[in-house]
Amino acid sequence: MKEYKILSQKDKWFSGKFDPLALESAINSYSQQGWVVKAAFTAEIPGIMGHAREEAIIILERDA
Repeated sequence: MKEYKILSQKDKWFSGKFDPLALESAINSYSQQGWVVKAAFTAEIPGIMGHAREEAIIILERDA
């Protein structure tokens, strides 16, 4: 059985602001707990007054 975790720009690691170095630190920290990056992509999130924004989504996987 597998277990999954989703990282996004709203994750505690980013304090509300996306930072590639913070993402690297998060992935390295989770990898020490057995997590492996399974997929990464961007999602378009609807915003205020029709202005969409893109958000990075990273899916982690490990054996449960």
